[in-house]
Amino acid sequence: MKTIADKIIAFNRQLEYRGDLPKGFRVVNPFVENPETMPVMEAFYQKYYNDPNQRRFIIGINPGRHGAGVTGIPFTDTKRLESVCGIRMESARTHEISSVFIYNLIEAYGGADSFYSHFYINSPFPLAITRETKGGQWLNANYYDDKMLFNTVKPFMIESLKKQVAFGLNRSRVYILGKKNASFIRLLNKEANLFDQMVELEHPRYIQQYKSKEKATYINKYLKAFEG
Repeated sequence: MKTIADKIIAFNRQLEYRGDLPKGFRVVNPFVENPETMPVMEAFYQKYYNDPNQRRFIIGINPGRHGAGVTGIPFTDTKRLESVCGIRMESARTHEISSVFIYNLIEAYGGADSFYSHFYINSPFPLAITRETKGGQWLNANYYDDKMLFNTVKPFMIESLKKQVAFGLNRSRVYILGKKNASFIRLLNKEANLFDQMVELEHPRYIQQYKSKEKATYINKYLKAFEG
């Protein structure tokens, strides 16, 4: 019998976006950009998902350049990957503020073993998106930042969500990170009919950046939502 790890690793191995993109946007595939990302990702999922048990789905936006855009693991920068998960990445050192909140939450839940035995985190667009600035820099972008971008990548997102649900995820109740993200996931769900109930939670980046003094309150809100 295939484990959840087997299915996730196979999904990540074949991840590729071949569609068009509006001018000024590009997709970054961490599994292609850095040869170390694939074995690091495999080590993580083999450690925490090496069983056939069902998980509940936590849905983010799309990977950040300093989190899954490097490690291949959603909301996990290299600092947390090493200090919490015990997996060292030699080729990169990254810090992502969303990862700080998620791993504070994981600690409050009871630790990585307990958390990842119940939850799977990923995104409808599971590759990083960057946008070119007027100065020629490439910065993080969200799939919903541009209407044309969203419409262009929407079929890929629906297909990606379907493939992830097929890992053996619980479709009855899912958790959506970010209010704007939730509004777009509802549009996708209306078309694809993937999830029965969607629970909207504030995005970790928003909490960490703007509500850090109230972090404990938001962690409790997450924990209470997980009880449902």
